[in-house]
Amino acid sequence: MIGNQVFVDTNILVYAHDPDAGHKHTLAKERIGELWSRHIPPAISVQVLQELFVNLVKKGIGHKEAAEIVEDYSTWEVVENDLELLKAGIDFVQGWQTSFWDALILSAAIRSKASILWSEDFNVGQIYDGVLVQNPLE
Repeated sequence: MIGNQVFVDTNILVYAHDPDAGHKHTLAKERIGELWSRHIPPAISVQVLQELFVNLVKKGIGHKEAAEIVEDYSTWEVVENDLELLKAGIDFVQGWQTSFWDALILSAAIRSKASILWSEDFNVGQIYDGVLVQNPLE
């Protein structure tokens, strides 16, 4: 994986901060820790940061702490939401038969030039326009 850009989906980040997730919490925390030490910063999108904040608050993490966690991850490469990303996502919905929100994640991963997408929400092993889906919790 060294030298490859990794785009991280929301669910992996949520597990890393949710002790109630048991074994998934332990694995996600470990894998995210590995990403922090890489020479190439991981990629995420504004959508991922938004979803992360909402899910952390839902899980009982205070507003201030959730905001600090989001701020920490904003030091990674962040793909902005814009009209081009929206249009690419719309095209992906039909082309890849995904949900709209998953299509936006794929579009952001492609824009970040990621070769790997860490997620539980896609078919592991599938390649979407050059982006390989991996589940780092398996």
